[in-house]
Amino acid sequence: MPLSEPPDDHLPGQGAVDAGLDAVSGATDPADREPGVSEPDAGVPEGKPGVSEPEGGVPEPEPVLPEPVRQRIVALAATVLPGLPGDEVPVPLRRIAKFAPNRRARLGAPAIAAQLTADPLFRQRITARVLADAGDLGAAVVEGTAPAAADPVEVAALAYLARPPAWRDLIEASGAAVRAEADSAVVAELVREAEQRATRAEHDRAVARVEADKLRDELARVRDELGQLREEHRVLARTLRETQARERRANELLATERGRASRAAADADAELRRARARLAEAESAAGVARASAKEARSVDDARLWLLLETIGQAAVGLRRELALDPVDRLPADFVADAFAEQSSAAPAGPATRARDTDDPARLDQLLALPRAHLVVDGYNVTKRGFGEMSLEQQRKRLISGLGGIAAQTGDEVTVVFDGAERMHGLPPSPRGVRVLFSRKGETADELIRRLVRAEPSGRPVVVISSDREVADGVRRHGAYPLGADSLLRRLARA
Repeated sequence: MPLSEPPDDHLPGQGAVDAGLDAVSGATDPADREPGVSEPDAGVPEGKPGVSEPEGGVPEPEPVLPEPVRQRIVALAATVLPGLPGDEVPVPLRRIAKFAPNRRARLGAPAIAAQLTADPLFRQRITARVLADAGDLGAAVVEGTAPAAADPVEVAALAYLARPPAWRDLIEASGAAVRAEADSAVVAELVREAEQRATRAEHDRAVARVEADKLRDELARVRDELGQLREEHRVLARTLRETQARERRANELLATERGRASRAAADADAELRRARARLAEAESAAGVARASAKEARSVDDARLWLLLETIGQAAVGLRRELALDPVDRLPADFVADAFAEQSSAAPAGPATRARDTDDPARLDQLLALPRAHLVVDGYNVTKRGFGEMSLEQQRKRLISGLGGIAAQTGDEVTVVFDGAERMHGLPPSPRGVRVLFSRKGETADELIRRLVRAEPSGRPVVVISSDREVADGVRRHGAYPLGADSLLRRLARA
């Protein structure tokens, strides 16, 4: 490419660069030249380095320089530029000459290249200093020869500056060498990339072999697990068949026992009818006996007593055979329906039956007792736990939490609120939770004590209230009082 082609970097102080580019068109300022020199080549001895004048006096066009050669020419000129006297430095390059060495060739390249192309006198001054620094290589280039071991880029740069005879051939030869080196570098890069691809391919093959070995091991493990699962399936299937067979036998036995129970009930009914018939006969016989003779009456009374004893024993056996179900109403249900005071309190349990605590683990232990009954002082708990809510929201939140406890434990749960009458618009209570409101003239504390007194002796009753009076009152009736914090922690944990 021509020497004056600018690189991508832009020189700070565009005015100096513009002045250097003006020199490309030959518009050099006569004031910038040495005194007594009126033309660019004036004062240059004929046949000296730097003269490139073909026959006929028409300058030949600048050769196309390889990029490394162009950069080397600019670097050589930038190196010797500060060594020139101030009046020999062209005006566009005076500011560049003050740059640091590393910035001079990089930022001043466009201006230096333009000045070398447009100003032969400046090029001769630069060439003289560059050849002096080049030594033997510079002398060989001036003579038109290039040592075999010399760098072709250096030779072409010196030839461009010195311009000996056949300097264009030297530049052309150097360009060919540079292109050959570039081609060799490209080939070497291609070889290196091919080697890298081959190395990566070998690595990928090794990784693939390792992965294949892992997959084979995984396949073997999966096959082993599949065999174990099949064996477990066979065992489970056999166990299922045996369980189903036992279930069928149990159903058959159950049907047999039900038939026997039915027959026993029928026999009991028949026996009862016969007993009633015998009772009637006995009563008739007793009447006849009383009328017939006084002495026979004692014998008849003895027989009647024996008959009644037999009937009583038959009734006990009938109740056992019929397996009568227990009642479906609990004591708290009667209190909730009747709202009447119990005339007599249930026998009080021992004074050491319960103690106050706020530990939720203690509450879990008590709720784990068989047929436990949990009684909650509603507003005492809600105002302590979430008093910032409205009363309706407090009731809903507490009742919802108690529904979860009832579902988990299966225990009977009763929550009591103060209120002259039952609140309207309440959502349906969760399964297992009984919601009560105290009547007018009655507090929730009194209703809680009545609920506790209604329970039979021996049943575990847990009362949740932080009211000391409530706790002392229910403790006297054998209940377990716990603080409101124990229930709040239990609800928070759930």
